[in-house]
Amino acid sequence: MTPEEFTAALAALNWKQNDFCRMAGVNKSTPSRWVAGDVAIPEWVSKFLGMAQEVKRLHDIYVVPPKPGKHTDA
Repeated sequence: MTPEEFTAALAALNWKQNDFCRMAGVNKSTPSRWVAGDVAIPEWVSKFLGMAQEVKRLHDIYVVPPKPGKHTDA
């Protein structure tokens, strides 16, 4: 995962770096070092964010009522 992909994944989840740190249990300075390119982003981060995005997608489909006139395929 690149720093740009990390930033985009956070944006897709409407998370700030602090939100990620709280959810993933990492030090609050760690994402800043990833984004700056000082430290490589571990492989687990991509998987963690991918699962979070899938949970959000499923939540949006099955929990949040669709907007009027909008059809969603499951």
